[in-house]
Amino acid sequence: MKEIINPKAIAGSISAYFSPKIISQVNDQYVKVAKVKGDCIPWHTHDQEDELFYILEGKLCMEVKGQKPKNMQQGDLFVVSKGVEHRISSEQECLILLIESKTTKHTGDVKSPISKSIKDQL
Repeated sequence: MKEIINPKAIAGSISAYFSPKIISQVNDQYVKVAKVKGDCIPWHTHDQEDELFYILEGKLCMEVKGQKPKNMQQGDLFVVSKGVEHRISSEQECLILLIESKTTKHTGDVKSPISKSIKDQL
C-alpha cells in the first residue's frame, strides 16, 4: 500500500513557479502539482492528450484560444481537450493539481525557458 499524499502541502513547498512535480501515478497518467504566478506559460497544445487542471488554492486564469478567459478558483476543475491551444496565468500565487498522460510534454511542442522534461518533474 502506498502512503497518503497531501497535494496542497507538496505544491506549497515547491520553490519554482511553473515547474510541475510528479507526486503519483494512476495507470498511464501522472498526478502532478505545481505552483503558478505570472504569465510565463506560452500558448501550446497537447496533440494526443487531454489535460486536467484542479485548483488547490488561489485563482487561475485559463485561456483557451478563441474563447473568453475562464477565471478558476479553489475547488474548480477544468479539462483541456487534446489539440486545444491554451495557456494559464495567475496574478497571485496559485497551487494546482494536474492529471496528464505520461507522454504529455510540459509545454507541448513549444520550447520555452520554463519547459520541463519528465525527468525534471520527478
